Amino acid sequence: MSSRRSRPLSSGASRITDDQIIQLISKLQQLLPGTGIQRSNKSSASKVLQETCSYVRSLHQEVDDLSDRLSQLLSTIDANSPEASIVRSLII
Repeated sequence: MSSRRSRPLSSGASRITDDQIIQLISKLQQLLPGTGIQRSNKSSASKVLQETCSYVRSLHQEVDDLSDRLSQLLSTIDANSPEASIVRSLII
């Protein structure tokens, strides 16, 4: 066991088992899109976590890009137009 896992836990904290970590990594791997890592049980936890971080970064970038596009769209249309109403309904 690594020295990080053998440290005393603070009061009220529960210990997570290796089996639980394996199950959580497996669940996390199932949430990732299939194009990143291969869907096999042989994928290391490190690879799953790296791919997850990469995927979350790409989602953040996509949200930023869509936000920018929405801001540009809103700045080019009349606030009282039907298009503006549609955009507002999508935001809410």
